[in-house]
Amino acid sequence: MNMDISIAKVCMLAGKIMLESGAETYRVEDTMNRIAVSYGLSNAQSYATPTGIIFSVDRVEKTNFIRISRRSTDLHKIAEVNSISRQLTGNELVLSEALLLLEEVDQAKLAFAGWIQVIAAAFVAGCFTIMFGGTWTDFIPALLTGGIGYAVMLWFAQLVETRFIAEFVAALVIGVLATFFIYNGMGAEMDKIIIGAVMPLVPGLHITNAVRDLMAGHLVAGVSKGVEAILTAFAIGAGIAVAFAIF
Repeated sequence: MNMDISIAKVCMLAGKIMLESGAETYRVEDTMNRIAVSYGLSNAQSYATPTGIIFSVDRVEKTNFIRISRRSTDLHKIAEVNSISRQLTGNELVLSEALLLLEEVDQAKLAFAGWIQVIAAAFVAGCFTIMFGGTWTDFIPALLTGGIGYAVMLWFAQLVETRFIAEFVAALVIGVLATFFIYNGMGAEMDKIIIGAVMPLVPGLHITNAVRDLMAGHLVAGVSKGVEAILTAFAIGAGIAVAFAIF
C-alpha cells in the first residue's frame, strides 16, 4: 500500500471515530493534522463538520471524503484515539499497528451497557431534583421518572433514526409519569421532578462543543451543533407540553 494512502487512511479513521464519538471539530482536525505532519506530509489540510470530513495532502493531490451518518457520546473512544495519536507522533507505533488499533476502537461497542446508562440517568435525575430545590419526597419519583424516561429514549432511538423523535417521546413519558406520581400523592413538587428527570436528556455536550467550536473559529460546525442542541431542547419542551395538554 502506498505510504501516503496509508497515512491518509489512518488520519481519516481517527477523525471519523472522534467525530462519531462527540469530539469538537477543531480537535478532530488538529489530531488529523498532527498525525499527517508527524509523517512528513506536506501541506496537510483537514476540514471537519458534524456530518463529514474532508482531508487532502498538498494542493494538487486527490481529496478524501468520508460522511458521518451517526453520532453519539463516547469519551472513552476519544481518549483511545488521542492515545494512539500521541504514540504515532512520538514514533512509538508504526502505521500498520495504528491502523489495526483504530479499527479495533471503531468496532468496539459503547463503554457502558444500556442498563448501566439507565441506572446512572435515574440517579442523575434524583440528584438534580434535590439540587434544584426539590425535597427528599421528590427524590424517588424523580429517580423513577428519569430512569424510565431515559430507557424509553434508548429504546425508541433503536426504532427510529431521528433522535429528536425519541427525545420527544421520552419527554412525553416523563411528563405523564410526573403527573401520575403527584396525583397519587408520591412527590411534592411536579416542576422539580420534571426538571430533574429531563436533565439526562439535555444536550449539554452539544452546547459545550458548539460554543468551543465557535470560539475556535469553526463557524459552520458551531452553528450546526447549536441548532442541533436547540432542536433537542425543543423536542424535550414539546414532549412535556403535550403531556400537560393531555392531563
